[in-house]
Amino acid sequence: MYRTLISAACCALLALSSPSSFAEPAAPVSGIDLNTLDPAVSPKVDFYSYVNGIWARNTEIPADKSTWGTYTELREIAQRQLRALMEDAVKHPGKAGSDTRKIADLYTSYLDEKARNAAGFKPLKAELGRVSAVRDKRELPALFAQLQGSGVQTPFAAYVAPDAHDPDRYTINISQSGLGLPDRDYYLKDDDARLKGVRDKYLQHIATMLTMSGDRQAAAHAAQVLDIETRLARVQWTRVQMRDPVKSYNRVDFAQFATLAPAFDWQAYFAAAGYADKETSAVVRQPGFLTGFADTFASVPLDAWKSYLHWRIIESYASYLDSAAVRERFAFEGTTLRGVPQSEPLWQLALKFTDGALGDAVGKKYVAMYLPPETRPRVMAMFDNFVASFRDGIDHLDWMSAETKKEAQLKLAALKPKIAYPDRWRDYSSMTTQPRDLVANVRAARAWSRQYNLDKLGKPVDRDEWSMTPQTVNASYSPALNAITIPAAILQPPFFNVKAEDAVNYGLLGITFGHEISHAFDDSGSQYDVRGRLRDWWTPADRAAFKARAAGLVKQYGAYSPVPGYHINGELTLGENIGDNSGLSLTYRAYQRSLGGKPSPVIDGLTGEQRLYIGFAQKWRAKLRPEAAIAQIKSDPHSPGEFRAKGTVMNQPGFYQAFDIKPGDPMYLPPEQRVLMW
Repeated sequence: MYRTLISAACCALLALSSPSSFAEPAAPVSGIDLNTLDPAVSPKVDFYSYVNGIWARNTEIPADKSTWGTYTELREIAQRQLRALMEDAVKHPGKAGSDTRKIADLYTSYLDEKARNAAGFKPLKAELGRVSAVRDKRELPALFAQLQGSGVQTPFAAYVAPDAHDPDRYTINISQSGLGLPDRDYYLKDDDARLKGVRDKYLQHIATMLTMSGDRQAAAHAAQVLDIETRLARVQWTRVQMRDPVKSYNRVDFAQFATLAPAFDWQAYFAAAGYADKETSAVVRQPGFLTGFADTFASVPLDAWKSYLHWRIIESYASYLDSAAVRERFAFEGTTLRGVPQSEPLWQLALKFTDGALGDAVGKKYVAMYLPPETRPRVMAMFDNFVASFRDGIDHLDWMSAETKKEAQLKLAALKPKIAYPDRWRDYSSMTTQPRDLVANVRAARAWSRQYNLDKLGKPVDRDEWSMTPQTVNASYSPALNAITIPAAILQPPFFNVKAEDAVNYGLLGITFGHEISHAFDDSGSQYDVRGRLRDWWTPADRAAFKARAAGLVKQYGAYSPVPGYHINGELTLGENIGDNSGLSLTYRAYQRSLGGKPSPVIDGLTGEQRLYIGFAQKWRAKLRPEAAIAQIKSDPHSPGEFRAKGTVMNQPGFYQAFDIKPGDPMYLPPEQRVLMW
């Protein structure tokens, strides 16, 4: 049956290109990439391979990438667009102090390898010297604050964000940090030869970089660094533990830090960080870690802490130093950690730096150059349809009480969409840039970002602020703001085709709406109320029913093994798996709603429902290097793409109808084992 569908689809394409068709009205465009479908595989057996088999066989991961798929393809498209934008800024930089001049300065200073090679490690001399000059541990708390302010990692991180118990005000958050490897398991899993091998190479990498900086005792100092990071890893919370927003909210007065984490002068730290005159308390995300850090701080000698801080400074700036330092950093970060044999081209690295430092300035130009004006209204209409469909879905839940449904409807009604670009752009006028001094530009960008974050204290929460830029290929949900962000960069092929009919746009872009809306009601997001306050608005019976369904997803995804010996962590990925499963269910309902009771059109030999699910699976096509897959399994709350595709469709009733999946088919999951949360 499905070989026939592919043949019919190919014939349809031939018919569209025949001379006799020129006089006919243009047929609707499906938007499906028919060239990836594998006629040798039945969707009943392996849906992911049916949709992406040809692509998987014919696609190699580029030498400068750890993964390749639809997402990375779109990121490459966006980066080519950004390259044109930045090169135009270099040709026409405008007046001094303008955003265009700043973009040109940052981009060209990164590209200037001659100046970087001449400078070597000299730009770090003052910061490294400041650490070397420390004579007493009591000087370290203030130094930690100063280094954090310049973007250097320390054992804990401090930042300003909306208060989860009072979401109309900002608060200081203190969170665990300080590791150079992707996850604590890399330090602690001695029974895993792969992870232990990475750890051994990390030690060599630290020693090499310290030697390049002029350290004559690099091997001994590297061992001190690894010892400190291993101690920190032992007391860190796991990534699963950190997903609990209730346990991660611990309000602590500044005066009480001396009891929670003694031996560290917190008053000196808060004063040097600029917090003491603005706040009197902070939210500690992992109090057990902070206590463990204080014990480590007390027991580790000063010279070891100086080695650690030297390393953190070097690591923080390694991408901006001479060619030898850049190559060494890539050899570890790219090749050892993620299996990438070749670095990205210099222009791409320069682009990422400039984009990260001047995101809104770049974004404003990006929207003007690349976003068709008709895109935003069409996408907003699609979003409204998704909200209406989710509203109907809440009303028809058979496991939720009327009391909880009422609260859920209030939260949904207040959900704020941020589509394409912000209505107000950030102001970079206080940032001073240089045309040739890259490290100076890095410091200027970091100082601006730090001050921007610090200035939020004492002000009401800006609910219109964007958490990402319009040129970002991603999307997000903020539980504190109860808002989803859909940037302009994903509103283009292969995610969105303004000329294509709705089914594929729903399957590729619409699922993003469904996914992000569902995050408001996943295992973590559902603990925040209509205003973004961390509050339990569920009845006990409803919460228990929710957890029972969630346990089914934990079990399902925990059985998947992307790399032999490494299984997906079903608890770590639970929120994203809920987003995928509930989001796809919502996408199907929203598409049906868009049809207005009419049957979906058959295009390219495929029904609308089939195209929707095919589009969904094409969105998640991806190939990963084994090292990158392991790093993702250990540290990323998202499941690898293949399992996001096949795991999700197996829970969808519409999928079984669209492809006539029956008991006995490998893609069949008994109804009692299927999990749909919303």
